[in-house]
Amino acid sequence: MKKLMTGNEAIAYGAYLSGVRVGAAYPGTPSTEIMDNFSRYPGVHAEWSPNEKVAMDVGIGAAYAGTRALVSMKHVGVNVAADSLFYVSYTGLKGGLVLVSADDPGMHSSQNEQDNRKYARFAKLPMLEPSDSEEAKQFVGIALEISEAFDTPVMLRTVTRISHSSSPVELSEEEPPGAPPEPPLYERNPGKFVMVPAYARQRHPVVEEKIKKLAEYAETLAINRIEPGDDTLGIVTAGSVYQYAREVFPQATFLKLGMVYPLPEKLIREFASRVKTVLVIEELDPFFEEQIRLMGIEARGKDIFPMIGEFSPTLIRQCATAAGIIKETPAQAEAAAAVPAPVELPIRPPILCPGCGHRGLFHVLREAGVLVLGDIGCYTLGSAPPLSAMHTCGCMGASIGVAHGVAKAGVKDRVVAVIGDSTFFHSGFHPLINVLYNESNVTVIITDNSVTAMTGHQQHPGTGITLQKKKTAAVDLEKLVRSIGFSQVDVCDPYNIDNLAKVLEEHLSSSQPSVIIAKRPCVLYTREKSTPPTVDPDACVNCGVCLELGCPPLMQAEDHVTIDPILCNGCGLCIQVCSSEAISR
Repeated sequence: MKKLMTGNEAIAYGAYLSGVRVGAAYPGTPSTEIMDNFSRYPGVHAEWSPNEKVAMDVGIGAAYAGTRALVSMKHVGVNVAADSLFYVSYTGLKGGLVLVSADDPGMHSSQNEQDNRKYARFAKLPMLEPSDSEEAKQFVGIALEISEAFDTPVMLRTVTRISHSSSPVELSEEEPPGAPPEPPLYERNPGKFVMVPAYARQRHPVVEEKIKKLAEYAETLAINRIEPGDDTLGIVTAGSVYQYAREVFPQATFLKLGMVYPLPEKLIREFASRVKTVLVIEELDPFFEEQIRLMGIEARGKDIFPMIGEFSPTLIRQCATAAGIIKETPAQAEAAAAVPAPVELPIRPPILCPGCGHRGLFHVLREAGVLVLGDIGCYTLGSAPPLSAMHTCGCMGASIGVAHGVAKAGVKDRVVAVIGDSTFFHSGFHPLINVLYNESNVTVIITDNSVTAMTGHQQHPGTGITLQKKKTAAVDLEKLVRSIGFSQVDVCDPYNIDNLAKVLEEHLSSSQPSVIIAKRPCVLYTREKSTPPTVDPDACVNCGVCLELGCPPLMQAEDHVTIDPILCNGCGLCIQVCSSEAISR
């Protein structure tokens, strides 16, 4: 029996079937649904950890104890987890450990499009890459077997199209292995697991020998295979790009790589000897191409296909046609000419939801004229017009540290850092301590919407609910901030613009570091709604001030503003900013 599953669903299913009993992650598109789905299986522990490094260490601990573990995150999350990833490459494990890195070519929801295949080479770890949901399910089990056979963590790379596209998955009739009847005793082995320099020096040769053995193993691994075809053209590829290339070059000979590191050199040489031209098709970096060229094999790749952006069959066909590798048939040319010109539609930029508490905050910040150092979250949309009230945004947790650095550089501007509640728990706590310890007069605003909203309303340490819906201790942000030494701390409702503006001015006038917690639960999470206000067209002077809130229900009519009552949730911000008192309930 088969079932349609996304790649993320299939990874969770494959992990459960393979006996994974501990899963940890931090939500990040396109990886989020992996742990969300895994958490629903019986007999497992699944958690949202405060950040990716914590999740990595949780998985490592479970594997040290002999339990199979799965850790998942988006590609930039591996940057956060890298310290732990590199040490576990040296220590090895007892149970199997798989790290899923969900890359994002095309940057659908990311600040960069780094190619995390290089992490496998850098950390000296094996990496697998599935090309559809069935392989995503299977590769988890293969990765766990490799992990335990070679005493190493294994990376499983996906991309957005694999993560979120659906394809058939074969359902298993066998029951997954259960937990052992007696919990095992922890194996104490300091020489293997304590990475002080003396022991680490002894482990490094083990790592180098391991990667050599893995390269030999890659030669025999069934997921690396030659698919015979016309020997005029041979294509080396992997992952979702394999599916695209198969569509464009149905007659070619393929070397499909399921293990993308280490590469099977003998198999590659055999493949190259069979074909006249070797063409490497891969998204982002020339990872395969460079290694194949270092083998002394002539290959084409990035001279034809781009290093930037997400691939598609259309893009591959266009690039190959431009390079003269394939010729456009008369039928294809005729079909292309028959395609109507695209209709120019107005651009609809992303915007804060109606009733979002962040809107009131950014209105106040814009009116105050302060320099706003921003962070990753829904509130990043405060940078977009018409609010236009955020001036930097780099990565998770960067806002506070950047604000401190800007302040220490001695700029004349008044400096504010803005960070969300989930992001604060992720990586904002330590830079906040630094602001206090190294004494800058930065005002930090924690935009507390009481959930991880941007990735789909996941829980975090401040919500008091775990991923598996268990009630637990909720971290109180105000008490936490005061406990580390901040004395000027205020909790404000961003729906109350006048009060928030007054509190902000008090903090900016102070010479000490301070914290404002702008607390208003996400309206999409709570479904909170009040009576929508209405506009008196006779009183409206059409000044446009309310439109500067960027709230979707507010629309410009011929000579006055109107409010769509279906879209409006009744937050009342427009009432507060209307100087002509034309808007009321």
